[in-house]
Amino acid sequence: MLLSIIVIISLLLDAVIGEPRRWHPLVGFGNMAHWLEQKLNNHEVQSQVKVRVAGLFTWALVILPFVIGSYFLEQFSSTYQIEFSAGFKIDFDVLIAIIFLTTALGTKSLIQHASAVESALSKNNIDLARQRVAMIVSRDTANSDENAINRATIESVLENGSDAIFAAIFWFAVLGIPGVVLYRLVNTLDAMWGYRTERFYYFGWASARIDDVMNWIPARLTAMSYALAGNTRDALRCWVTQAKHWHGINPGVVMASGAGALNIKLGGKAFYHEKEIERPDLGLGNIAETKDIKRAIHIVQRSIVIWIVCIAMIEFLNSAF
Repeated sequence: MLLSIIVIISLLLDAVIGEPRRWHPLVGFGNMAHWLEQKLNNHEVQSQVKVRVAGLFTWALVILPFVIGSYFLEQFSSTYQIEFSAGFKIDFDVLIAIIFLTTALGTKSLIQHASAVESALSKNNIDLARQRVAMIVSRDTANSDENAINRATIESVLENGSDAIFAAIFWFAVLGIPGVVLYRLVNTLDAMWGYRTERFYYFGWASARIDDVMNWIPARLTAMSYALAGNTRDALRCWVTQAKHWHGINPGVVMASGAGALNIKLGGKAFYHEKEIERPDLGLGNIAETKDIKRAIHIVQRSIVIWIVCIAMIEFLNSAF
């Protein structure tokens, strides 16, 4: 039952402590990645192939040393124990695993940002809501109305529930500390380089595709947990019929399932880089309202419980047989 205990402790620590306000390791990683991208991304003078190769090389240069280092750290730490004054002992590798997994999770941050938008809308402060939703989405929100803000916030909660919580747990369960380090850094680079802009269209191609691969299974497990945590039949129907029309192989899956589970409509028009994009409709039923932001948070929280129960059951069955 060790894995489920590590996951539970990490989730509790993340819920209480959240992300470090200063000296967050991902901020330092992002600064380094940005510096290297500035040096090696010559998209204006190089061919498409050379820019793609440069993007893949930079990706490996940034990520692989940390993954390899985390592997050796995990191996080294497995040979030591920490003894507390009360006589309680804990394996050093367990403590390191809790630290790394807690750092990779973003549950508290996700809830805080979404709740901040909901609070501003509840007070009819549309300008403040626009500012707050802009902190969690990549679309243009300067002229968003209340409905657009509701949709953007709920979509962010559902998608980032997969990216910032469940995928991190999945890769920790599969590959341990190196797995969660690899996933979190891959996801961070995709958030930095995975845009279809002139600068990153080819340079960020490898980063975006690797992130797609690593999120493929976690996204579908997340979609299933959303379905089980809400209106299951509608969630599965929306997943099967609507997700395939969404751009990207993973976001549509979790958002379609989540929208169906909540019995609300998402998708539709949005502005990206000053261009209006007509996105496919997701979900069914009512237009997303401000109250549905909390409902989206609750479905993520219920899904966390589902994941913990499933992990504990799998561990029990493995130990029993």
